[in-house]
Amino acid sequence: MPKDGMIRKPVESAACLNIFVLKLEFILIYISCLEMFSQYAPRLRCRCNLLNKSVSVRCLSDKSSDDDPQKENKVVAEKEYKTPSAGSYHSPWIILKEEVKSITGAFTTGHVTPARNIIPREADILVIGGGLVGNSVAYWLKKRNPKGVNVTIVERDYGYTRASSMLSAGGIRHQFSLQENIQMSMFTTDFIRNIREHLSVLDHEPPDVQFHHQGYMFLANKEQAENLETCVKLQRELGAKIELMSREKISQKFPWVNLEGIEMASYGLQGEGWFDPWLLLKAFRQKNVNNEVTYVKGEVVGFQQTNNPGSHIGSSTDFQTLNNIDIKDEEGNLHQMHFSLVINCAGAWAGGIAEMAGIGSGKDVFSIPLPVEPRKRFVYVIHCPNGPGLEAPLTVDTNGVYFRREGLGGCYICGLSPEEVLNDQSEDKEPDISNLDVDYHFFEEKVWPKLAYRYPQFEKIKLKSAWAGYYDYNYVDQNLIIGPHPKFRNFWFANGMSGHGVQQSVAIGRAIGELFYDHEYTSIDLSRFCFDRIMHDEPVMENFIV
Repeated sequence: MPKDGMIRKPVESAACLNIFVLKLEFILIYISCLEMFSQYAPRLRCRCNLLNKSVSVRCLSDKSSDDDPQKENKVVAEKEYKTPSAGSYHSPWIILKEEVKSITGAFTTGHVTPARNIIPREADILVIGGGLVGNSVAYWLKKRNPKGVNVTIVERDYGYTRASSMLSAGGIRHQFSLQENIQMSMFTTDFIRNIREHLSVLDHEPPDVQFHHQGYMFLANKEQAENLETCVKLQRELGAKIELMSREKISQKFPWVNLEGIEMASYGLQGEGWFDPWLLLKAFRQKNVNNEVTYVKGEVVGFQQTNNPGSHIGSSTDFQTLNNIDIKDEEGNLHQMHFSLVINCAGAWAGGIAEMAGIGSGKDVFSIPLPVEPRKRFVYVIHCPNGPGLEAPLTVDTNGVYFRREGLGGCYICGLSPEEVLNDQSEDKEPDISNLDVDYHFFEEKVWPKLAYRYPQFEKIKLKSAWAGYYDYNYVDQNLIIGPHPKFRNFWFANGMSGHGVQQSVAIGRAIGELFYDHEYTSIDLSRFCFDRIMHDEPVMENFIV
């Protein structure tokens, strides 16, 4: 009862209740905002601080900004953009017109037109190349911080008709001469074994890449035997299950091998074999879509850069940063996207992407190109009903000719990498890369004679089909180049695997994630594979090249 002895009116009580409800709603909204901020705060920090993180990256040049790489090639202000980058003016009427196109299409076609390929105006991290390496990079970046960073993949060949990983033989081996290569392939094996744990998505079939565990076998002659023993010792120390086989053991286990000139062999007992790269790519894409990775169909045609004078702590060195990228869509329209970090995963075409950014076309540091170019390789499919059985590993002869089974119908795939051109008189020259035509004379003259000599059952075969694919060939040392460019602080490499991209892609993605979040390699130390070795002409050679 109020002090004045009067009962309050119901209207006043209702008003008090409404005020209480409004305050409660305000509190709930405030709490929700806090939760939302805590969820997206890492992304905000990424946008503000991403470039500053790169201060810790070493710079090997103390030149001034006068050596900017061909600024005239980067001028894009006069281009007509269908979509400008974030921060640039774009008429809302144009945006509205584009968005209602699918609705108006219903009146003329009787159905709503499919959603167009939307190219966003900005991305925290832009991955160029949607093959296995690019998808692996996106996966590991989102795995560490699903909501905190925005990742976009741009790929021009959505059918993967020229993608190196889709046209490879799908082999995976632990038999390398470098510790890093051994460890990367071993990690990929472990990842594939547990692929359902890593890449499963709710309401989708669990991934299966059809891993065949038949192993690899490298044959060695007398001159190669000592090096083979040294490499196998290292492989075993790192945990690989590799057996050294004498002539007698080879004859006993694989009687279809002609042992003339063979001293010994190394044979992978566990974790080696081959799988379907397309199924791994499909699993990565499915997981990435679930993790809100953005996919863009388009072709990169140019970059914009800015100069950051004196941005390196303790140095007067000027740094360049790439801030915008030009993308051409299917209809030929030009779009501009703003990004904080760009990662080159363009495979065989990575050298061209780097050149667009000015790498290899300027002075001093910028005069050094990314040494990656496409090299065409052939894979031949032969039929031999009486050939080696199901136990046959992927076998590599002393001359580089390899073969493995393909299915259960008596088919095999085989091939040989052309010898490097040392001079104009070299007999074998690199094939023309302007197309994916197959050279069948190369099989008849170079592959089949060597194949039939070492494995007599292949004297009677039928060549059924063949295909060609590209290596992203590092012509300096045939090894991976990974990490940031020394002066373009936000341009990173993941290139030059020279035929090993399928089996190293998973480890490369994890390594990029470690560099981004931890600023160092925390699992496999890939420091030797940085761009510095190219600048200083210090190649890191791998002896086991197929």
